[in-house]
Amino acid sequence: MARTDYYDDPNAPVPNSLVVAASVVVADERRRVLVQRRADSGNWALPGGTMNLGESLPQCAVRETREETGLVVEIVGLVGMYTDPRHVIAYADGEVRQQFNVCFVARIIGGELTPSDESTALGFRTPAELRELPMHYTQRLRLRHYLAGEDRPYLG
Repeated sequence: MARTDYYDDPNAPVPNSLVVAASVVVADERRRVLVQRRADSGNWALPGGTMNLGESLPQCAVRETREETGLVVEIVGLVGMYTDPRHVIAYADGEVRQQFNVCFVARIIGGELTPSDESTALGFRTPAELRELPMHYTQRLRLRHYLAGEDRPYLG
């Protein structure tokens, strides 16, 4: 399904839903961050997705990471909470979401890096390489907060 992200755009459509979602920063021993090229937008992003009924948000983060990357992870921290109403996500089916995302930090405990039908590429990238990738502002914000190494999560 096609997806268009808007940020602080007066021409953005009006949201008609609010969906709880998780994203996950998974870094390797060299501090390279795992990102995927989204099939729906072509932008690079952290693994993540929508929480299902009957699961916790950390469970959602683990499930989405496995579904999208093939890796089994364990949640070890929190980057922040991202609820900025200026970030609107429009889908081809008419749904327009206001962002509600909690970004976790996870470590790999198993699995094998394997792309899914939600992505066209996966890979671990250095901070310098991340700067060169096409990526939405809100993904860059999460990465910036993670890479800053703050001892408190971002609350925004």
